[in-house]
Amino acid sequence: MFLGIEIGGTKLQLGIGRGDGTPLVQLERRAVDPTHGSAGIRSHIQQVVPDLLKRFPVSGIAYGFGGPVDRQAGRITTSHQIDGWDDFPLVDWTQQTFDKPCLLHNDCDAATIAEARLGAGLAARLVYFVTVGTGVGGGLAIDGQLHAAHRPAVAEIGHLRPGLAATDPSDTVESLASGWGIVKAAQRRMAEPSYSAPAVDPQQPQLTPVSLWSICQGDPGQLTAQRVADAAEAGDPLAQTILSEAIRALGWAIAQVITLTAVELVIVSGGVSLMGEARFFAPLRREVRRYVFGPLQNAWQLVPAQWGEEVVVHGALALAAEAWNADV
Repeated sequence: MFLGIEIGGTKLQLGIGRGDGTPLVQLERRAVDPTHGSAGIRSHIQQVVPDLLKRFPVSGIAYGFGGPVDRQAGRITTSHQIDGWDDFPLVDWTQQTFDKPCLLHNDCDAATIAEARLGAGLAARLVYFVTVGTGVGGGLAIDGQLHAAHRPAVAEIGHLRPGLAATDPSDTVESLASGWGIVKAAQRRMAEPSYSAPAVDPQQPQLTPVSLWSICQGDPGQLTAQRVADAAEAGDPLAQTILSEAIRALGWAIAQVITLTAVELVIVSGGVSLMGEARFFAPLRREVRRYVFGPLQNAWQLVPAQWGEEVVVHGALALAAEAWNADV
């Protein structure tokens, strides 16, 4: 039995399981406060893990980290969302803190393994996994094995530059299509002089149309990607435009991956994808079709992840089981 830990930009998940696709024995979730940096996340881990180790016969700990990592050295390269992770020796810290063997993987690589070996990609030879949440990441599996896992980074769809004019390293698909990217786009548009909130009828305030302004109660700092989606669902034209632009950028990027690799199956997970079929998956497929190479037009599928929000934890557990030759 193993402990799989997902470290993201907005959530921390710790799951006990066997790494064979069976349900988790235990799952603990904690919200991440970005203002507390990496130290805040490690504090959560120190609070939760000792109790789990007491209750379950854990043979080792495996991480799926939300950002680039040096897997061989067991160190974080950086986080694009949370300060304080640069060059942090997470494997050494974990082994010294909990006296358990430890593995470190990128979160998308872990999730790719979960879906390719144990989830929606089980019947496909070429599987591309995309997560769309705080950031946008990707992973490519061939016959259930990670492609180029020895390289510093691979399949990072979120860091594609959308067009020749995108010369700034921060001008990426992630900056347009991630949850934070969607929120920043909404805040930027609402700050423009041309933006005006729908007027409130003092006689019938309950009939005022739902808008970005009303849904965040006049404070753009309270916006989330889900609130932008809610405003779009209610008919707010600006919210609909922002979501359409985000989904188009993501669809363009996925089309490039299909064109270059001829993957059979694209699996999408992450908080933004929880907007559902009508608001997210259907328009995303339309945008992929818009940009994909003609001969591959009907040679791919795009589906939600089978493991949902637990996908990174299941992948970390599967990689732990593989590494430590467990009888699973």
